[in-house]
Amino acid sequence: MSTLRLTGQHALITGTAGGIGLAATVAFLREGAHCTAVDLAPEPSPELQALQSQYPAHFHYVGADVAQQASIDAMLAAARARFGTVTTLLNNAAVFSLGPLLEITEAQYQRIFDVNVKGMFFVMQAVLRQMVADGCKGSVTNLASQAGRRGEALVAHYCASKAAVISYTQSAALAMAPHGIRVNGISPGVIDTPMWKDVDAQFAKAEGLQIGEKKKAVGLAVPLGRMGDPDDVARAAVFLAGAEASYITAQTLNVDGGNVMS
Repeated sequence: MSTLRLTGQHALITGTAGGIGLAATVAFLREGAHCTAVDLAPEPSPELQALQSQYPAHFHYVGADVAQQASIDAMLAAARARFGTVTTLLNNAAVFSLGPLLEITEAQYQRIFDVNVKGMFFVMQAVLRQMVADGCKGSVTNLASQAGRRGEALVAHYCASKAAVISYTQSAALAMAPHGIRVNGISPGVIDTPMWKDVDAQFAKAEGLQIGEKKKAVGLAVPLGRMGDPDDVARAAVFLAGAEASYITAQTLNVDGGNVMS
């Protein structure tokens, strides 16, 4: 049920073609926000095109590569030209890969860190600069992962990249507190997104499993007994962007069915 609690906000959301980013875009639009949805493709996905038709006055799509500073600058300029100052950022774009520690490559490292760390940080920096310049007491939410809370033998680069997201979130929150800007994170657990088809296939290859076996096992291992849904994360993002979270900053909220207790 919509409460329109984000009316008047301009949300910039990255990684919106599917999964958590798409669910968050839908949730923010339903709550009355103007949304600039960002993904790598020059044109919006069919799901985003549907939102464009449903919310023509509130939805704007921008194709951008968050690993490139020039693309970030163009993205933010386009967002500002359409809906004005960005008042809330959901920094969601990310990539994943895995492999045995002794075999993972520099190229894998570079791609993971270019998007998950460099892209996350410089998108956040660009938005925060605009907020400070415009005197906007807005909010930023960075998507981390339960993988950022611990190491995993086959997922070293991804775990390290998401640990960096948590650390940057804390540092940015302290830097922005004097400006009245909140910076938080969300640490999802195993969420049933389209990305999990590729993740499951990578684990199957690395661990000699049948397709679907890893996905089933990780879902059953969650204390609540199931994988999460993208809407579970989207609802947390709406909460952190809203007035109900006005005294919350420098936190990374676990949305993981009880996998991590902190």
